[in-house]
Formats: sequence, C-alpha cells, structure tokens
Amino acid sequence: MLNQYETVFIATPVLSENQMKEAVQKFKKIITDNEGEIVHEENWGLKKLAYPIQKKSTGFYYLIEFRGPGEMIDKLEVQYRRDERIIRFLTFRMDKYAVEYAEKKRKMKETEKVREE
Repeated sequence: MLNQYETVFIATPVLSENQMKEAVQKFKKIITDNEGEIVHEENWGLKKLAYPIQKKSTGFYYLIEFRGPGEMIDKLEVQYRRDERIIRFLTFRMDKYAVEYAEKKRKMKETEKVREE
C-alpha cells in the first residue's frame, strides 16, 4: 500500500528559471526512481519568507504531491539536505481527508479557469 505525500521545498532566490527547473526535475526524478508516482505539482513562484533564512528574505516555493513507499522519504530528504539550492523543505504524509481536500481544491481551480475562459 503506497502512502500519499505532499512535499514543499523552498529554493534560494538567486536561481535562474532554468536552475529552478533543474532542481524540480532532480527531486521529481528521485521520487519516480524510487517507485513513486507524481499526482500533482504546483510552482508557487517567488514568495517572501516569514523570516530570513540564510540571510535570504525570499525564496522559490514548489509543491509536489505524490504516492510512494515510506522508505523513499528518507532518500528524498537526504537529497534536499545535500542540495545547496534548497533552503527549507517539508514533507508530510497525507491522510484520506487531506487527499480528498487537495482533490476538491484542484477541481475548484479547474472550474474557475473554465469560467474565466
């Protein structure tokens, strides 16, 4: 039985768009190489941090929602820690309510997009 997880990482604001894409690809690949399946991803872009981290006041936020075995989380988080581009990360296992909520939220966003067009 695979668990569903949500991971958000904050990358240093000095990255170019390509460097940010490379970082995202790297972490997605770690997930898929370790029997994970990506469910959803969102680029939240450059945001102000609540407090400075490593003397930075902003960072690039990225969210990946995925299914995978629990052992994979350690591998993913070791890679976050080793990567100097990443200034913060958080991964948590989603219970069924969090999964339902995330799916509902995505459906609402899709409905809004259709209305705007």
